[in-house]
Formats: sequence, C-alpha cells, structure tokens
Amino acid sequence: MTLLNSGHVDTFCRDNLPPLHQWPELNANQYAYPNQLNVAVELTDNMVERGFGDHIALIGNGRMRTYKELSDWSNRLAHALVDDYDIQPGNRILIRAANNPALVACWLAATKVGAVVVNTMPMLRAGELSKIIDLAQIKLALCDTRLMDEMDICAKSSDILQQVVGFDGTANFDAELDRTALNKPVRFQAVATSADDVALLGFTSGTTGKPKATMHFHRDLLIIADGYAREILQVTPDDVFVGSPPLAFTFGLGGLAIFPLRFGATAILLETASPTEMIEIIETYKATICFTSPTAYRVMLGAMDEGADLSSLRIAVSAGETLPATVFEDWQTKTGKTMLDGIGATEMLHIFMSNRVGDAHPACTGKPVSGYQAKIVDEKMQEMPRGQVGKLAVRGPTGCRYLNDERQANYVVDGWNLTGDAFFQDKDGYFHFAARTDDMILSSGYNIAGPEVEACLLGHDAVLECAVIGTADEHRGQLVNAYVVLNKTYHASDELILKLQNYVKNTIAPYKYPRLVHFIDALPKTETGKIQRFKLKDL
Repeated sequence: MTLLNSGHVDTFCRDNLPPLHQWPELNANQYAYPNQLNVAVELTDNMVERGFGDHIALIGNGRMRTYKELSDWSNRLAHALVDDYDIQPGNRILIRAANNPALVACWLAATKVGAVVVNTMPMLRAGELSKIIDLAQIKLALCDTRLMDEMDICAKSSDILQQVVGFDGTANFDAELDRTALNKPVRFQAVATSADDVALLGFTSGTTGKPKATMHFHRDLLIIADGYAREILQVTPDDVFVGSPPLAFTFGLGGLAIFPLRFGATAILLETASPTEMIEIIETYKATICFTSPTAYRVMLGAMDEGADLSSLRIAVSAGETLPATVFEDWQTKTGKTMLDGIGATEMLHIFMSNRVGDAHPACTGKPVSGYQAKIVDEKMQEMPRGQVGKLAVRGPTGCRYLNDERQANYVVDGWNLTGDAFFQDKDGYFHFAARTDDMILSSGYNIAGPEVEACLLGHDAVLECAVIGTADEHRGQLVNAYVVLNKTYHASDELILKLQNYVKNTIAPYKYPRLVHFIDALPKTETGKIQRFKLKDL
C-alpha cells in the first residue's frame, strides 16, 4: 500500500501511523473519491453549490442555521485559525464543548485548514484532558467559554498546550474566537488535504488507564455516510436527525453531523439530551431519525402511552448498550416501525453491522454493511461453526489505526479487526451479540454471557435497568452478580430478589440465574449511555 502525497505540513500524524504490516486489510474500492479531498468542504461549501444553501443544516440553542450560514461561519473561523492563531496543516486542535452548532462550526473550520481535530467531552477533567494533549501533542484548544475552568487548569500544567481560545457555545458570538472571526471573508480556500490524510483522532470511550487514539482519514468520514447512512438509513434531504450521543465520540459525530450534512438533511443538537427533552424535540420538529440508548427508548415507549406523538420517527437507531428483545418488540408493536440495532467501534469509526428496515429481528445485530466482512473466530483466528460463540472479526473500507500504540497488534490480527466482542452467527448468516469478551462470566465451568442475563431481567416488570457482572468466588470461580434499578412502583426486598432469581431460572437456563442481586439507584454510565461495568466491581 502506498499513501498519497500529504497536504500536511506538520507530519506528526502520518509519522505516527502504525507500520503498514499492522494495518487491517482495507477495501474502499466501491468509493471513488478524488486523491485530494477535504471532508469539511464536501459537507458545507459543496452542499451550497449543489443547491442546499437555503436548507436548514443545524438547529440548536434556539437558532436555525442554513447550509449557507454554516459554510460562511466555518469559513470565517478558518480564516481566524490561519491568520490569527498560525495553524498549519497537520497541527492538532482540541475542541471542548457540548453538542451545539458552534462545536460543529469549529470542527468544520479546523478541518478546512487541514488540522487534525480531537473533539472532547465536557465531563472530562484536567487530568484526563492532559493525557489526550500529551498523546496527540496538541498546541491549540478551542473551548466553549462555559467550560473553561478545567481547560485552564490543564493549560497551566501543560508543557505542550500553548493556547486556549474561547468560543461562545450559546450562539451569541461573544467570545474571543467569535470576535476574531467576525469580519473575516466568507470564502476560504481550504487546504488540499489528501483522501488519506488524518482528519480526526477519536479517543476510545470507557477506557481505563492510558487512552488510545484512533486515526481516521478524510475519506473515512465520507465512507460512513456513503455506506451505512446511505444503505441502512436511506437518508434524504427531508430527514431531521436527533439523538443523545456526544459529538466528541465518533458515533455522535457521524449520526448528528456527518450523516445529515452529507445528504442535505437537518440535525438538531441538544446540550443535555434527556429522554424528556428528546421527546419534546421530536414532537416540535417532527424528527425522523433518532440515535439514542435502549433506556431512553423505554422512556419514550412509556411517554407514548401517556399521549406523546412520536409518529414522525421513521427510524430509531439503538446504541450504547445491548438492545433488549422486549424493547425491540414493544417499539415494533406500538409504532409499526423497525428499531435498528447495530454495532460499531471507535476503531472502525462507526456502525459496520446492522439490522435493516424490513429485515430486523429481536436479539440480533443483523449482517455487515456493504463493503464489510465479518466472521466468528477462535483464539487461533480459525473460523468457528455456526451457532458457536467466539470472537467477532471484521474488515472493510475502514479499520483500526492507533496513534503510536503497541496495542495495534492486539486489535488487528491477520488483517482483521478484533472488536473485543463475543458473537455467534446463526444458520441464516445473521450475527448475534453474546457479550464483550471481557463480560463473559465463567461459573462452575459454564460460560455465561452477562448481557443475556440482563436481557432476561429486563423482561420483568420490576426492572427498569440492570447490569450483570462476574464476581470472584472461591468455589465456583465466578458468581453471576446483578445490579438492578427498580421501576418506581417496586421496592427493594429479599422477597423481590427471590422473585427475580426464579424469573431468570424459568426464562433461560437455570444455571445462568444471578446468585447475587443488588438494588441501586442508578447505573454508572458514560455520556453515550454505555454502562461502566468496571465501576460496579468497586461497589
């Protein structure tokens, strides 16, 4: 494989790509992109040229932005980054904000000037930000002025970070970056980055210890739209997107920015996307595509019983946690529409396997998106018989490239990406999630998938949410340990524990029942809704 001529002056990212022999096997032949490609131009300036200038691109913080306004806004910011902050192509820029249009404008501007963007979550503390800055060698950070405290602490202790520039996330344009950009031209000649120049560093979510940075090219950001979004979501300019994943994660950036902007659709950005707020937004703006967690969909199902009108939604994408069969079936029954379960990874950039509208099944993750291949393998990378649980291996047009990280050799084996998920494939070729490979519980010689026990417990009326982990035990190796959040009409008691245990015994194989049950007020989660099971082990 030979890389194209880079448009970067600062060659840090290309210098720190994994050696080519450690890359996954990539097949992007179905996508005919030019050698010179800037994804931000494709999503803004080129959309205006195609006639979408007056279409609404973004809604957030009380304002609507057309494609022309977004193009002009990001171009002014791009001028400021080059003229006033001396950004060179290839420099890394950290952006810190909640989901709002200003974050999107900053991301697009930084991408237009050829920078490599690192979007970060508002909840990160100075210590966590410092690890990211050190790893990616970031000299400039753009920060929503409402979130400056941790950024300032980080800057004072960092030998690398040289500038922190504030922007106004409330859309009032009352911060340094906004004032600097105010009188800049609305046209900007974007840097001619190559299709395989790094555009984005995505830091893995939910990790402990040293963070990992995944490296994604300009072409990759279009591939996820031209692949998954076009094939599975079948996005049109009439679609209105809403959801809860942070734009700081590649899943959120794809679902709430790249996908809608690629097709002339509209994205509604919510800084605090609680289920109640999303319900109100869906009703107000007649949203058609929603990305959120199974827990939020359970709340929406209850709201529909009380009169909420979510009939505008044509697609509900479940993300963050395993989709319980009961939620899938209840949604289908109440709405007559399919809930799409899929699997993605920060390393793969976005969803690479999914159910389809008209071809979706409960407790099933579907089949690979076009261009991707998947198989179930054992420890020696040998493909396993249908029906047997093993490691999920996948390859396609996107894949894992860690920034200067020895863990690359663990994730990519023989050209295949090993996602860390245990799956099985049924006789009809559909893939089914069993557990994260580190969520498998070995008890008295039995392999027990924690998510299967969780899905069973969620079928009981008393259970609002739950998480199942393995707890060390001298006699059995591990015990199945359930942490349960109860519905409001139920109260914790020994009698209820026994009822839940018997329910599991009578629903799935009895040896899988939770020998330990703990009632808690809330499960620890990331901002994307993923349960942080490692925290449960400390309770």
